[in-house]
Amino acid sequence: MEIWKKNLYVCWFAVFIVSLGMSQMAPALPLYIEHLGIHGAAAIAKWSGIVFGSNFISLAIFAPIWGKYADKYGRKSMILRASLWLSIIVTCMGFVDNVYQLTGLRIFQGALSGFQSAAITLIATQTPNEQVGWAMGILFSGQVGGTLLGPLFGGYLAEIIGFRATFISIGCMCFIAFIASFLFIQESEIIAKKQCNLNFHEVWELLPSHKVTVCLFITTLVMQLALMSIQPIITVYIAQLSSGTNHIALISGAVFAASGLASIISAPRLGKISDRIGPQKVLLAALLVAGALFIPQAFVEHPWELGALRFLLGLATAGLLPSVNSLIAQSTPQIITGRALGYNQSAQFFGVFIGSVLGGQMAGAFGIRYVFFFTGGLLLVNGLWVYHTIYKEKFNTC
Repeated sequence: MEIWKKNLYVCWFAVFIVSLGMSQMAPALPLYIEHLGIHGAAAIAKWSGIVFGSNFISLAIFAPIWGKYADKYGRKSMILRASLWLSIIVTCMGFVDNVYQLTGLRIFQGALSGFQSAAITLIATQTPNEQVGWAMGILFSGQVGGTLLGPLFGGYLAEIIGFRATFISIGCMCFIAFIASFLFIQESEIIAKKQCNLNFHEVWELLPSHKVTVCLFITTLVMQLALMSIQPIITVYIAQLSSGTNHIALISGAVFAASGLASIISAPRLGKISDRIGPQKVLLAALLVAGALFIPQAFVEHPWELGALRFLLGLATAGLLPSVNSLIAQSTPQIITGRALGYNQSAQFFGVFIGSVLGGQMAGAFGIRYVFFFTGGLLLVNGLWVYHTIYKEKFNTC
């Protein structure tokens, strides 16, 4: 088997198992916070937001730094560093005595991570250009698959072994990813150190097209903002659509899972299509289709209608992030690919944070249905920008 393909499968496994572990925290965090001595629904909700969001802020700040070190010291070394630190930090979360220690560890988790960025950079730089789209789709399916199964697995573990043991088990999962990466990933190219001691201005000057790069970063922020603005309010929306039923949690879980399942199915296929016709075409089509699919979700009257539309949305959104990563990898010199993808990951995490806050505020001020109008319109406008900035212009690869 070729080295790049072997690395892809190992990274898929590592990304899947880390995503599976990290996403287990979602259902356990509010209950763990209560276990640590915070009582009352309002106080638990407040601390849940702080603990959950603090990780994304530090991730957004430090992602470009780890991207720089990935370019300088190698992508495998960053995968090993991040997975090992994740295993230590998350295990320590199982031994905290109060919510302040938990928050501090979540901040360190984000600051010392960079695992996903390093894995993406390794695959993007070592995969032949004609198969980068397919490889990004495969990697994305591992991330989505782990994220989809994690909350279900984490909720089960919390009931069986308790909250503290759940965090320790997540740390063990990250350590398994470390061992697999250490034993089986082969980095076939060492970048000259002197080429990597570049400041931000020098990195900026190496980019073939500044407006394309900025457009891609903003597109990543917008797509994450749009997707995350809906996440916190889906359950409330389903409760409005399901008056008289006692299975809100089950229905919400099914609706959440619909888009993730669709993304797993379509991501590798869209990746192959992008290799054949160009990732810029897949990105444009995915933005327009996703924007169009958000709007009818404001008019549904039954949860099954929302679930069907979310499934179709998942088919489209599976082409967004892999296409952006493919375009960045193909349009960026390899000596700065890690930093470029790191900046893109910063945009992704800022989008997650802003979207989570904005969606709830907008729903409270104007109503839930208007959030769908806003996110749909935002993606359609972004699609028009991509059309004029990337699709219509001659796209050059490095």
